[in-house]
Amino acid sequence: MKKLFAGLAVAGSLFMNAQEKAQSSSPITFGVKAGFNASTLSRTNDHDGDFQDDEDKMKAGFHAGVFVNIPVAQKFSIQPELLFTQLGAKTEERFSYTYNNTTYRKNADYKTNLNYLVLPVVVQYNILPQLYVEAGPEFGLLLGGKSKGDETQSSKTGSVVVTTTESFSEKLPMDFYNRFNFGIGMGAGYYFTQNFAVTARFTAGITNILKNADDGYKVRNNALQIGVAYKFK
Repeated sequence: MKKLFAGLAVAGSLFMNAQEKAQSSSPITFGVKAGFNASTLSRTNDHDGDFQDDEDKMKAGFHAGVFVNIPVAQKFSIQPELLFTQLGAKTEERFSYTYNNTTYRKNADYKTNLNYLVLPVVVQYNILPQLYVEAGPEFGLLLGGKSKGDETQSSKTGSVVVTTTESFSEKLPMDFYNRFNFGIGMGAGYYFTQNFAVTARFTAGITNILKNADDGYKVRNNALQIGVAYKFK
């Protein structure tokens, strides 16, 4: 939380400094943006072991919010944003082991939705008047989430198989997750008119989303965002 507030303070100071430097020919502008997220989770030092195999896949979500564009030079501007964004992944878990001639299996397919309030602060460079590239940090605050899916358990002894399947929908156990998230984003955008643009950005997570995880085991957010932006002029 302290890091998030520090990020907000930095963004605020950028607003003040840029307002003093902005020229009348390139005024500060405000806008709104929204679009599609394709997010997943990346894991390092995954400790599945000999009995378990997990795989994270892309999950669909959305983002929406507001931004302010602050010119600081002829081709450079700073754009802080405040967005609600959905992250997470689709996960396939496969677990099996054999004990006393009985093979036990558990298959789970579920989707984890992680809802964040994020503050990206990107530096934009205009390659052309309509085309820009951008990069910068993103500070996030986890608001909550949910896991939803199906789980199948089975046991096989000889030719006898017993199988049970159940669906589940559970709120995110917040005590196991870090509230603060930090990432680095890179992207581009194109303004078809002075007001309307299409945007694309990939954000790679830096911090571990799990709290009190085993040494070396990290789970990070990653997301590709494609959307539209409207700048008020």
